[in-house]
Parts: sequence; structure tokens; C-alpha cells
Amino acid sequence: MASAPTPPPLLPVTNPAPGSSPATAGGSDAPIAQPAFRLFLSRVSDSARRSLSDRRPWGELLDRSAFSKPDSVSDATSRLRRNLAYFRVNYAAVVAFALGASLLAHPFSLLILLGLLAAWCFLYLFRASDQPVVLFGRAFSDRETLLGLVGASFVLLFFTSVASLIISGLLVGGSLVAAHGAFRMPEDLFLDEPNAAAGNSAAQGLLSFLGAPGSGV
Repeated sequence: MASAPTPPPLLPVTNPAPGSSPATAGGSDAPIAQPAFRLFLSRVSDSARRSLSDRRPWGELLDRSAFSKPDSVSDATSRLRRNLAYFRVNYAAVVAFALGASLLAHPFSLLILLGLLAAWCFLYLFRASDQPVVLFGRAFSDRETLLGLVGASFVLLFFTSVASLIISGLLVGGSLVAAHGAFRMPEDLFLDEPNAAAGNSAAQGLLSFLGAPGSGV
């Protein structure tokens, strides 16, 4: 009498957890996509760190023995040009401080500006292209969203005190930079070609975070 055929051995089967992707359940080490906003913040931090590496010592900037009255307007212009090339990062920090102080003195305008920036970030810049903005049961296209944000920005900037505060802060910071650059003697400052080239690359790197987060630039 022939014996019954032996059944094949059963292989263990692992059921994936609910909500997990097949790649994760299979033990794959595929990297998780980094959110665009986190990548943007990383770019801002890296750009600021590279730019601040060229900052001159503040003691050198505020050396009282190096100040004198310029002989003429052309002399003041020449001083300002050389000091701008040498103290560019420090001057940018001075302008940023003046702008920040102007906004901090008016908290309501600062809240309006932060809310406007948040709206641009989350409704347009870092929103997935396949997720339209839906308000009151209506989906808005990218063009309609952009036009709405531009209109809201125009109203909030020019019909409130936000624009005037920004302009006044920039004017105060620019005036401080111009006065310092005109009265600070640059004879003890040495800016060779390699440092000038590095400064130009640092200035470009300061705005490098403006590239698209997913472009890899």
C-alpha cells in the first residue's frame, strides 16, 4: 500500500502592522523623506553659519582710535566702500539688529508679520503640490492661492504699520552703517583677493537657502 505524500513544510508568515508600508514591514532600510520645512530650516542654519564664519571681531569694528573725520566726500565714499567690503557681515548684523528692535518695539505688527510669513510657508512654499488649499468647502488652485497671498500681503503690509516699521528699521541700520563706514579709517584693514573671493561666496551662501527645498541645490 503506497504511503500518502508528505505535505510541504509551512513557512512562517508575518502580517504587517496596520498603517505600515510594505517596505517597512519587509525590513527595508529605505530612508524616510525629510519634510520640506525641516530641510528649509537646515538650509537657513547652514547658510547663516557659513556667513557668520567671516565675521570680523567687534573690538576691531569699534576701535575708537581708528575714527577720524573724512577730508572730503570722495574720501568718505572711499572709506565706506572699503569698510563695506571688510565688515560686510558685521554691518549685516547691525542692520538686522535695528530691524529686529523696530519690530520688537511694536508686538502687534510683529505678530502680523509672523502670521503672514507662516501663511506663505504653510499655504504655498511647503505645501505638497497634490494637496490643494480647501476653505469653506472650496478647493483653490495654486494660482488662486498665490494671488490670495499676494493680495493679503499687500493689504497687511501697506495698510498697517508693518511696512513703515520695516522701512524705518532698515533706514536706521543703513544710517549707522554709512556713518561708521565714512568715519572709520580703513588704513589698518587688509583685504586680499582670497578673502574678497571668500566674502563674495559667503554673501551668496547667505541666500542659498532660498532655493527650492526639493531641488538639492
